[in-house]
Amino acid sequence: MKRVGIRDVAERAGVSISTVSNALNRPHMVSERLVDRVRSAADQLGYVPLQAAQQLRAGRSGLLGMTVINIANPFFGDMVAGAEDAAAAAGMRVLVGNSSDDVGKERDHLELFERVQVEGALVSPFGPLEPWLQRLRGRGIPVVLVDAIDDTGELPSVSFDDVAGGRLAAEHLLATGRRRLAFVGAREEVRQVRERLQGTRLAVAAQPGATLEPIWTARTTSELGVAFGEQLAARSPADLPDGIVTSNDHLAIGLVHGLISRGVRVPDDVAVVGYDDIEFAAIAGVPLTSVRQPAREMGRTAAELLLARIGGTAGSDLGNVVYRPELIVRASTMSA
Repeated sequence: MKRVGIRDVAERAGVSISTVSNALNRPHMVSERLVDRVRSAADQLGYVPLQAAQQLRAGRSGLLGMTVINIANPFFGDMVAGAEDAAAAAGMRVLVGNSSDDVGKERDHLELFERVQVEGALVSPFGPLEPWLQRLRGRGIPVVLVDAIDDTGELPSVSFDDVAGGRLAAEHLLATGRRRLAFVGAREEVRQVRERLQGTRLAVAAQPGATLEPIWTARTTSELGVAFGEQLAARSPADLPDGIVTSNDHLAIGLVHGLISRGVRVPDDVAVVGYDDIEFAAIAGVPLTSVRQPAREMGRTAAELLLARIGGTAGSDLGNVVYRPELIVRASTMSA
């Protein structure tokens, strides 16, 4: 894809090169009308300002862009590390945008990727992003989804079978005799969380006499997990779930702490299953049973798919990779 230069902007706007430079870098030196005309031309052409263009090597930025939902969750940190492994092997770097569960920030990151002309983008979407992804592709920037699937079938992806993961977690609890299950998670509009709940519901529906209570939190942090554990512990024994599936390990670890701090025994009174199997799951005060996702491998695979598209070596197959869940059983669901 041909890089757009300042001369192209000048021709589109019908002004001199010096006027373009002033309009973009010293707007006080020209009229507002000219500033608007030049900026409109630059936006239409996808022009990168000089300070960003100076970073390009031989017409290339050497950068991959990557958005993640929340870098505070070690799952996403591991996923980034995997992408960096693959990028480094190809002599490239990864520019990471942390959305922090905010779709506005997520879109800002994608616009930044466009401005600095990343060579490709890895996107782990929090909200709906179709127009922004289409814009990147229109600029010649290939996109690979990570921990998500493209419903349109146009984008390659690396994802995880979250329906199977939720079902696996609930089936384990049911197999240990639990019948009053709860699903504790945040933001049902997030596809991954919604699919984990769907899998949990399927398992409960297949077990006569079992019930399921969805419980929604504002965010999936350990602090909120502690608060919800304390709230659940205040219930009467008849209203207390005896098995809980959570949407991530941070929430689960906090939940276990909150329950225990109020005298509820884990797993004797309540068994808890986390999700992701982050490093801390195995060394928590009560080691956490968790659905393992190979985060680093997922990030590395996604970056390799993207690099193949950048290098023109990708085949006709989009390259949609789906990882299957594995349940790692520990003390939070199994009594000694």
